[in-house]
Amino acid sequence: MRIPAACNGLVGLKTSRGLGPYGPQTGEVMFGMVTQGVLTRTVRDSAALLDTIIGHDPRAGYRSASHEVPFAEQILRRPGRLRIGWSVSSAINADPDPEAIAAVERAAQLLIELGHDVEEVTPPHDDEALARDFLTIWFAQLYGQVSDARKRLGAPDSAFEADTLASAEIGRAAGLLPMLRAMQNVNGYVHALADFHETYDVFLTPTLARPPLPVHATRTPDRLQKLARVVSRLRAGRVLTATGMLDEIIHDNLGWVPYTQLANLTGRPAISVPLHWTEAGLPLGVQLVGPLGSDGDLLRVAAQLEDAQPWAWRHPAPVRAA
Repeated sequence: MRIPAACNGLVGLKTSRGLGPYGPQTGEVMFGMVTQGVLTRTVRDSAALLDTIIGHDPRAGYRSASHEVPFAEQILRRPGRLRIGWSVSSAINADPDPEAIAAVERAAQLLIELGHDVEEVTPPHDDEALARDFLTIWFAQLYGQVSDARKRLGAPDSAFEADTLASAEIGRAAGLLPMLRAMQNVNGYVHALADFHETYDVFLTPTLARPPLPVHATRTPDRLQKLARVVSRLRAGRVLTATGMLDEIIHDNLGWVPYTQLANLTGRPAISVPLHWTEAGLPLGVQLVGPLGSDGDLLRVAAQLEDAQPWAWRHPAPVRAA
């Protein structure tokens, strides 16, 4: 939700893990690293819709925390003086676009003007190692989904995109041990972020490392798509891993969005708000990450930012296909 929100000048809230039920068809999506929500034009709408989504589900894996005051009412109260640490640093993308840097620097200045304590910090985690663990888990669950579709629906390879087949084959070839190690590493990221939040209430980053990509910019070339299908058919996933393809995937596919996986793996809430717009008329959101259960606090500070710099009237400029 945060990435499409940042690309379209909208508000995208990722809730705390367990706050909202997943529904009757699944227990947890990607081991709880994915949450359900909505994209909205205003923080008010995000808060109101969250109130309708959350609720006790006796079949859920977690019991949601009770909220005596609806989020739609909470945002009417402004947050107290917050301690906010900001960073644009990333090992995946060592050279973020100047627009991404400007987005965070201007957001930090606005937060200072609103009375918060804001300073630049070192990120509380190794985002390259985190990205590797994220993709390891992603490939494993994708292999499970593809296998399930083949079994239940009789879906042939032609029913899947080439990238999907190649990613699933990497997950199959890796085996169980890498995924288990990646899952174990998640605990370290949780502790690191919890330690960070003992000093800072909010972690501020860009949502994107560069402005929204042109349409089809991430499309895999036809030659590589054909190769991906061959690799899948021959079950040659180990060859892809040995050639360093995983490292290329990390940098090529996550290089423009290296900041969002932290909240996914740790289950912490995060919100993207469209504070920054380029001269070409494109949005580039900033992300606020809070400790577990701080969804209301994030909505309150987001509402405060929206009051200070409204965005609901803005619309992204059209972008032609690459």
